[in-house]
Amino acid sequence: MLARALFLDRDGVVNVDHPYVFQKENFEFIDGIFTLCRTAVALRYKIFIVTNQAGIGRGYYSEHDFHELTRWMCEVFVQNGVRIDKVYFCPNHPTHGIGPYRIESTWRKPGPGMILQAADEFAINLQDSLLIGNNESDILAAKAAHVGCALLYRPTGTAQQTPTDADFIITELSEASAYF
Repeated sequence: MLARALFLDRDGVVNVDHPYVFQKENFEFIDGIFTLCRTAVALRYKIFIVTNQAGIGRGYYSEHDFHELTRWMCEVFVQNGVRIDKVYFCPNHPTHGIGPYRIESTWRKPGPGMILQAADEFAINLQDSLLIGNNESDILAAKAAHVGCALLYRPTGTAQQTPTDADFIITELSEASAYF
């Protein structure tokens, strides 16, 4: 039997989207992320983070910096009762990338590459899975990968982006539990 997954964008869903976060001192978890993930785990969902990291491609920080922050972030999840199954990231940017990072990539959202790789590596039933993102590129990646439910996280007071291809819009992460 194929597994179900909860796919999470990082910046803007797991943590507050301060521009180009690469140090734990600037990493601020969003309220409700641990509770949401504990609910997903209790329902036997695998949890993946799928994140564009153009800051690497632009030369603002290194892949090493990203991996160090990711290790710390995953440790904090474990301390809060959740194991992240894997973090997928795309450092490339087609126009602002430097050197080898200046390429088109199906892994860069709105491309579905990261989601499809997770599905392949972990035998995920994408139709029975859920993605939460805060940008339309997250939603388009979910749609391109045929994820069953794509939620746009738009906290109250944030700028409204219209239109959206999201299945539903949520204003608090706790609302996502209704879609498992």
